[in-house]
Amino acid sequence: MINNQHPQTTAQWIDLIANSELPAITSTARMLDKFSNDDKSSLPKLSEAILHDQGLSSCLLKVANNIQHISINKVTTVSRASVVLGIQSVKNICLTAKLVSSLLASKSLDINVYEQLTQLMANSFYAGMLAKMMVPNYSEEIQEEVYLAAMLYRIGESAFWSAGGDTAKKLANYEAKSPQDFNQYCRQEMGINFGELSKGLAGTWNLSDLLIKALDQPTTRTDEVKVIYFADKLSAIIAKPEGCEEDYHELLKEISTIVGISVRQLTVRIEHTREQAEKLLSSYGAEILTERIKSLPTAEDFKSLGGDFDNKEVVSRDKALLNGFMKLTKLIKNSKDFNEYLQLALENLALTFAFDRSSFLMLVDNRARVKSRLVVNKNAQEDTSKINIDIKHSDNVIARVISTDTATLINDHQEVRWRDLITQEISEVIEDGAIAFVPVKIGGKAIGVICLQLLSPKQKIETQDFQQICAFIDHLNMCLTMIKYS
Repeated sequence: MINNQHPQTTAQWIDLIANSELPAITSTARMLDKFSNDDKSSLPKLSEAILHDQGLSSCLLKVANNIQHISINKVTTVSRASVVLGIQSVKNICLTAKLVSSLLASKSLDINVYEQLTQLMANSFYAGMLAKMMVPNYSEEIQEEVYLAAMLYRIGESAFWSAGGDTAKKLANYEAKSPQDFNQYCRQEMGINFGELSKGLAGTWNLSDLLIKALDQPTTRTDEVKVIYFADKLSAIIAKPEGCEEDYHELLKEISTIVGISVRQLTVRIEHTREQAEKLLSSYGAEILTERIKSLPTAEDFKSLGGDFDNKEVVSRDKALLNGFMKLTKLIKNSKDFNEYLQLALENLALTFAFDRSSFLMLVDNRARVKSRLVVNKNAQEDTSKINIDIKHSDNVIARVISTDTATLINDHQEVRWRDLITQEISEVIEDGAIAFVPVKIGGKAIGVICLQLLSPKQKIETQDFQQICAFIDHLNMCLTMIKYS
């Protein structure tokens, strides 16, 4: 992962991403490029090549059996799937599968980076499906090309969030005043913008002439380029309704004109496409993305993001958190007892965010284990739970949090990204709930982690809450450092 290097040109970023960070995508793109789009001459050879990759073979069969226009008979062989689907569709499925698995393979991503990556991946996949839906009267070849171009329209940004290391973390945690401010900051930190990176990767991987045209000549208003642009814009608005609601309705009108149906008919097709997208994501082993593909926004969705209502719970929570900041700061004048600071922090977090269990796990046995030093329940009273976890002899999530100094939020420990980092010991602590680990440091050196838990199944710790928690614990770390060296 890109950490200490600071590439500043498009060529440098492309070389790092294509050759060092995401070589599996590069390898698959080159393999697929060897085969022409002629079913008769290329299909048997392509099928044979796919058989050498068990992951691709399995995924192709799952997707083939999930696509509705296929006959009722189950497809059981790669060669049969290839014949039924056609070579261009097979190529797109293989590339999509490799993109999904490679982009999601990065472990211990900063929580804000992971949020950016998974939301963008969901948006992009949905954009591809929407684009294909918008050209029902075109040939299957054009439909597949439009799908691929729309899905890859933001491939540079997706690749960056997956492989951008410290630079990605810095960008994801930047509090931008506006989209323009964020774009300017990206240019400052990266040396290039995401559009340039997308064009460069599209050329390097020889992905799609239509994609390169859409990226290189965005003002070209052929119907195909319009569809790619509209699909990308619509998927982004559905994910995050913002701006003017009238602009959103105008977008639906423009799309309905291209498709040749009414807006009402279009909304029905969009909903159907969403259902298809969720099924296909499951086939690609990317269920984590399905919850990020939402239904069409309502007027209330635009209002809520516009700040037109007063959420009293959020206000009171913010006040409680601010009170916690002030108590920690005030304590500096009266105490140098580390335990007092940690106890105050745990009690404040438990009461403010209603955690079932809040623990300070201290590094012990020459930093080989973490052991519960202080534990409180949701009423901020002492909890008798004991946690004692080895972090030296296994590459587990707590060891990663400490070694990489990266706070981690886990709302579903069954996700693929956690599979190799959740040991039996940690799984027993998590039970069926959500958990967050945040490093506790003195002078930049970790002394343990704060562990925050919701123990009921399906409960989640919201990303915004997690960000506030991290800020609060950063303040705790500053206070501990000050009393240590004062």
